[in-house]
Amino acid sequence: MKTVPVLVDEREVVCTAIRAQGAGGQNVNKVSSAVHLRFDIPASSLPDDVKQRLLASSDSRITREGVLVLKAQQHRTQEMNRADALARLQAIVDSVAVAPTVRRATKPTYGSRMRRLEGKSIRSDTKSLRGRVRD
Repeated sequence: MKTVPVLVDEREVVCTAIRAQGAGGQNVNKVSSAVHLRFDIPASSLPDDVKQRLLASSDSRITREGVLVLKAQQHRTQEMNRADALARLQAIVDSVAVAPTVRRATKPTYGSRMRRLEGKSIRSDTKSLRGRVRD
């Protein structure tokens, strides 16, 4: 079964430029190169099942209102940070795009039960020999 990739519409993403943290000298103090990305999951055009799985995930970057917030400050330019944030957003959406397969419980086979019981009895015999020696 071939799945259609779920693409995030860039018009639904709000990117704001902020000042980056950390080392970088005067460049950090002068240039707003970091990017704050906000993606409103309930208002997006994603399929409903993908929205539900995204909102149900225990990701701390998703607020109570259902807004996914990402901060990208790895690169020196705002354009590269924006591209990095969009790629990370797409990776998050791709991770929940495919529905997990439902596990069906099965019974162990007769042979596997016998092998398990055989191993238990061998282990029991080994442990019983470790006890106190009696005449």
